[in-house]
Amino acid sequence: MAEREPGAARPTDARDRGRDARDFTPPIRDGVAVSFEFFPPKTDKMAASLWACVERLAPLDPQFFSVTYGAGGATRERTHDTVVRIGNETRREVAAHLTCVTATREEVDRVARRYWRTGIRHVVALRGDPPQGEARYRPHPGGYAYAAELVAGLKRVADFEISVACYPEVHPEATSAAADLDNLKRKIDAGASRAISQFFFEPRTFLGFVDRARAAGIGVPIVPGILPVTNFRRVTEFAALCGATVPDWLARQFEGLDNDPETRKLVAATIAAEQCRVLRANGVDRFHFYTLNRADLSYAICHLLGVRPRAAPVATDAGLDEAAS
Repeated sequence: MAEREPGAARPTDARDRGRDARDFTPPIRDGVAVSFEFFPPKTDKMAASLWACVERLAPLDPQFFSVTYGAGGATRERTHDTVVRIGNETRREVAAHLTCVTATREEVDRVARRYWRTGIRHVVALRGDPPQGEARYRPHPGGYAYAAELVAGLKRVADFEISVACYPEVHPEATSAAADLDNLKRKIDAGASRAISQFFFEPRTFLGFVDRARAAGIGVPIVPGILPVTNFRRVTEFAALCGATVPDWLARQFEGLDNDPETRKLVAATIAAEQCRVLRANGVDRFHFYTLNRADLSYAICHLLGVRPRAAPVATDAGLDEAAS
């Protein structure tokens, strides 16, 4: 899962938010559960955009929101503040991304305990990207070397719900597809209870990966990561970093639209909606959206999946008479 890029409210116990934070049975409504990923804002303008996005998506009753952790742990404090604020202001479950990069085990454990004290019970545990300027990942001396170690360490800190990343097209640093699956299984065996996929564009890529994972003995939910393409050039850059394939047919759909953002949005929504439709027809009932802090496309796709805000009760004649009296 590619890492991308306030005000903390009062600490709160997760039980204040309506559901016990350790009860992660998804609110599958009309057969579908969704979750949404954000990145922590750098400026006041970006913060306003993020909160507009959160407010737009919260009524869809997502299984959880998640907030990323920048390359090299660069957004540690902003991630923490964003996670806590979303949890307190929306009363929804929030997952904090946490990585192994540039920190000792003691430092990572301290961050985890801080989350637990503020009512955050869900962590997305990732190896993480190398710090800016470094070509390859190198474990920090005295730190958690890889995600499986991080998962085990978090479980020693507290009984966190833990999600991890998986790669339908194989992690770019894995020696083989089999080795990549072995690594995923180590993360699950260490205590993770859900895998969220890197983005992909061909539904058969994800479905084939799930079949291989099941054959390898991985039984936890594997959730497809859906990235609506609002900026084709940027997506190709993301894809190059994480080993995702950008098919030729996708490039053709965005030809000539560099200066036509409205049409790009319509094309992006159509492509992602069709991707979700095919996955749903093949039994997939959970979807994780990489929003890039924009709500419109994810909201529209959820609408097509049948995930919509609960309607207010319709007033009966008796109710209207009572209100008028």
